[in-house]
Amino acid sequence: MKPSNQGSLSRAYFWLIISYLCACALGYWAGAVAYSQTGGHLITAVAVAGVVATVVVFAFSLRFDNSSFYDPYWSVIPIFIAVFILVWGWDSGADHFRSIAAMLLVLWWGARLTWNWARNWRGLSHQDWRYVDLQQKNGRAYWVVSFLGIHLMPTVLVFLGCLPLFTIMSEPGKPVHFLDIAGFMLASSAILLEATADNQLNRYVKNPNRPAGKTFTGGVWGMSRHPNYLGEVSFWWGLAIMGLAAQPAQWWVVAGAVCITALFQFISIPMMEKHLLARRADYAEVQKRVPRFLPTGRTVSNGPTGKED
Repeated sequence: MKPSNQGSLSRAYFWLIISYLCACALGYWAGAVAYSQTGGHLITAVAVAGVVATVVVFAFSLRFDNSSFYDPYWSVIPIFIAVFILVWGWDSGADHFRSIAAMLLVLWWGARLTWNWARNWRGLSHQDWRYVDLQQKNGRAYWVVSFLGIHLMPTVLVFLGCLPLFTIMSEPGKPVHFLDIAGFMLASSAILLEATADNQLNRYVKNPNRPAGKTFTGGVWGMSRHPNYLGEVSFWWGLAIMGLAAQPAQWWVVAGAVCITALFQFISIPMMEKHLLARRADYAEVQKRVPRFLPTGRTVSNGPTGKED
């Protein structure tokens, strides 16, 4: 039997907070055990912590019959991972200035993205439309699909995206140089771009006088059809550049940025494009005028929106 009063937003936030407190606590415990058992292998410890945290969140998703319990994971757990690496790697000889700079970036990015999600969350009576589609298509197999595709796969991507933090925070590296500045500036600019896109979209959605059924191409939405995704991808590349700045030979730190770019280019954006084409009569025309992802220098601005990321 499902818990009652799922429509209550305060109750929903209560259970959401409980789920992530449990996930972080059990994840940290499992990571600490793995760190001890592997003789201080930090990457393995963080991987174990991430999987355990994911299983805990999945248990809440299953209990409440709502996979949107996992939605904040993408922005919450990287903060947990960064703190874990920073604490356990503090005496490793890593440059503390670089480590703190990376920590502040992850904290800023994660807190902002989590807040943006939270202010638009409708509670446990609502699920992301993507999950609803998957549930309708997969029937009884949905929860297997949910665990592997909605929960575990993004966890792997988050882990890969955080690989640069290991070279930044837990290994002796080169002194801070121009690549650090470039990576920091790219990540900071990416956060600002994503924040601008989200805020412009939120302002429009809350405008009672907005034209119905129209697609917004004002502000940064006139330079890219998915400026929030552009900001998200760019953030991970900023971290990757900082990871390379610390350890240029550790080329594998870019794996996360590459995989996250592929996720947005080949899964997230095509899925959103198909969704918008089905819902908005003018979207085919918008596709002809506004660049798909990277801005081309031309800006289109004719007002309205309705994008639901």
